[in-house]
Amino acid sequence: MKAYIGFDDTDHHDSPYGTGKLVRWFEDELPEGSRCVGVVRQQLLVCDAIPYTSHNSAACMIVEMADPGLLDALIERAVGHIQTHSLPGSDPGLCAATDCNAALADIMDFGQACTHRISTQKQAVQAAAKVHLSGHGGTNDGIIGAAAAVGLTLSGWSGRFVELGRLRDWPAQTTVLELRERGIDVVSADRDTRIPASSDTVITKGWLRPRLIAHRPVLFVSPKGPNLWENVHEKRKKNGNALVEGSHLN
Repeated sequence: MKAYIGFDDTDHHDSPYGTGKLVRWFEDELPEGSRCVGVVRQQLLVCDAIPYTSHNSAACMIVEMADPGLLDALIERAVGHIQTHSLPGSDPGLCAATDCNAALADIMDFGQACTHRISTQKQAVQAAAKVHLSGHGGTNDGIIGAAAAVGLTLSGWSGRFVELGRLRDWPAQTTVLELRERGIDVVSADRDTRIPASSDTVITKGWLRPRLIAHRPVLFVSPKGPNLWENVHEKRKKNGNALVEGSHLN
């Protein structure tokens, strides 16, 4: 069984770290009998009418549990984690669900809605009526993004992994086989849709953030030469310089 733990709005504009890093730290707090599968960043609507810290993104940790009864412990620890690491002036929210919940369509629809229209706390509460949703400070507006992060990740067709077995440890070059052995599918974004061979080399650009596609991590690559591919995406730049790791949900 998998649990989906959504966090949002745990930082502020001058934070030394963002929600993405806070969620990645939560792996160290998981109870025995559970393990982190990955952390997925979800992009929500960017609009002047919505208060947000950086890019209006939220994060969801996917946790594999040996026992469904561990969900309560996960929630308790997640609440403690937020209380310890969220920053003054933030409006933290937490959402938790499992893939065995009887009714998930509402929260998945809510997640989709949050990518293209302004949503409210009332709508978040209604959508998450069958799962855990709680606010932990300030205005509690973080419940909106937390619920959306869970809904979008549960859908299996949105977001990018910001953690998946130590993504930051990958070298500048690797092979398709090595990526596949770590559970990352490699898909060509070339118009001719050639299939990368296992022995082919992949230039990672030092920044692997696979997309969540059909409930699997997928790395899109483009051809750079015979038996050579390049990661389609790279770290977002600001004013010509790479942003500092941890300054946003990267």
